[in-house]
Amino acid sequence: MPLDNPHPIDSAAVLAWYDSHARDLPWRVSPADRRQGIRPDPYRVWLSEVMLQQTTVAAVKAYFVRFTTLWPGVLDLAAAPLDAVLREWAGLGYYARARNLHACAQAVMRDHGGVFPDTAASLQSLPGIGAYTGAAIAAICFDERVAVLDGNLDRVLARYYGLEVPVREAKDALRGALQLAVPERAGDFAQAMMDLGATICAPRAATCLVCPLQDGCEARQQGQPSRYPIKPVKAQRPVRKGYAFVMRDVAGDVYLQSRPAKGLLAGMTEVPTSDWGDTLGEPDFPVEADWRRHGQVIHVFTHFRLELEVWSAVVAPEGLDAGWWTPPEALKGEALPTLFRKVLAEVGLGREASPSSRYSRGRHRAAGPGGDSPHGRNRQWQTKRPPGQTGGQFLEPEG
Repeated sequence: MPLDNPHPIDSAAVLAWYDSHARDLPWRVSPADRRQGIRPDPYRVWLSEVMLQQTTVAAVKAYFVRFTTLWPGVLDLAAAPLDAVLREWAGLGYYARARNLHACAQAVMRDHGGVFPDTAASLQSLPGIGAYTGAAIAAICFDERVAVLDGNLDRVLARYYGLEVPVREAKDALRGALQLAVPERAGDFAQAMMDLGATICAPRAATCLVCPLQDGCEARQQGQPSRYPIKPVKAQRPVRKGYAFVMRDVAGDVYLQSRPAKGLLAGMTEVPTSDWGDTLGEPDFPVEADWRRHGQVIHVFTHFRLELEVWSAVVAPEGLDAGWWTPPEALKGEALPTLFRKVLAEVGLGREASPSSRYSRGRHRAAGPGGDSPHGRNRQWQTKRPPGQTGGQFLEPEG
């Protein structure tokens, strides 16, 4: 066993450090406020935890403020159109989280009278809430004495115990050791350990001299904290290949469409593409036109690397009735994941609108025969889309 007899974690020292050094985060109730009887809001804690999955605190803060301004409580989020939630989520990635977020809010309203369950086990019955998120909400909001083990804590504990195997091979043992240390102030302890990993025991550097756990830390005693955690052998990421087709009409507007409701980047906006496969044949263009090849866009997903060859053409709108047309200056307001912003940038599009235009109202017209939208090209925020399609005005952050 990687941890036969783990030495204890000094939770009192950790809490003392946290009381003086807790980060100021928009979803957090400070230790001082907790002592005054102010309790964390489960809605805000849940929202932050979902946003923080695979995403940094720095990236999440603005999204969190925007979400809680638009939808201050779970009732508001449950009543919001999924399309609006997806638009606001764009740029955070892992878009299934946004769909689960919306479904979870509706489940809380429908099945729990608008009140979040108060145990880790019961929270896991809700859409999108797994073992970690359930434990985090239960500990932070309700002081359930449950171990909250995230990526930061994986690193902290791997260094603390000098773990000589990759964390994934000792996850249960680490969780068990952490569980033994959880004090009555379970929520503050969970957040203290998160802060410790984010600020003191950081990935590339460990400031051991100010760490409250330095006395028991094996990595510090060895003088080489950066050696831990031991990295697992990575499997080679497979490569998929395909084509992306950027179509413009004679007015310069760009043809866009929605991706399928299920699967990768579900419900988001795209330009048409071929299937993505192991090999690349000849391009099967969506319409006949004078197509021009530009270059290659590479985008790395969690489980594979995608290489898209980008082509563009000026086309007639007839027959393209599954999507819509957007002027170049409004592309910043479309629900385009980073992949398709790269595709558009490859043909020189997508840079016209400034980041400050997030809520600007671009001119849109419906796709397909019949020309302009019946609402007129200059009407504001009246994009016409086929029923059920997503898309709309939002800004995706750079990167």
